[in-house]
Amino acid sequence: MLISEIFYSLQGEGELMGVPSVFVRTSGCNLRCNWCDTPYASWQPEGTPMEVEAILAEVTRHPAKHVVLTGGEPMVAPGIHELAFQLQERGYHITIETAGTILPRGIACDLASISPKLKHSAPDARLDDTWRRKHEELRWQPAVVTAWMACQDYQLKFVVSSEADVTELEGMLRETDTAIPPSKVLLMPEGVTIEALRSRAGWLGEVCKARGYRYAPRLHIELYGNRRGT
Repeated sequence: MLISEIFYSLQGEGELMGVPSVFVRTSGCNLRCNWCDTPYASWQPEGTPMEVEAILAEVTRHPAKHVVLTGGEPMVAPGIHELAFQLQERGYHITIETAGTILPRGIACDLASISPKLKHSAPDARLDDTWRRKHEELRWQPAVVTAWMACQDYQLKFVVSSEADVTELEGMLRETDTAIPPSKVLLMPEGVTIEALRSRAGWLGEVCKARGYRYAPRLHIELYGNRRGT
């Protein structure tokens, strides 16, 4: 499979924020989010072809027992099921970061980190209408998200830039026809700088307090800035 990067860092987002983890970033994505912070693995996929055994060898060089399979969209990577199985066999805790547009199909997974895309994710004029239509058709798949929530554990992580986004995502949650505990819904401010994140922190934090959602900061931005390998 095409691997953009493998690195050892702290999980910057979600319920496991701060946990030392090895990140395996596959290259390739079926969406084109306008604010994507990893365009090198999504908009213009780049990387090195690697067999599962080579990926495992790189993972085992690091002391962490948590592995994050991310992208791009890791579920489009050929061999991702075999990689997850082999990691499970070696006793790793596996987080899969996915947009929830492709069925899990029994993949080994300890935490499904599902990040459905809101309307504001639509690509701008940098891409032609074909990609804009494809993105809109694929970005929200309630039946697929429901299947991911049936995994061992899950979190629903939404990138939020305005209060209208909160109204939108709550409508999406109702479409799953699933009783979702508010604590499983994580709201993350959109932004790749500390200033942008803080500008949305106040009102978004109040929304979380009022509705029982989790406020989800981006630790890696605070610690390292918006750069690769972190």
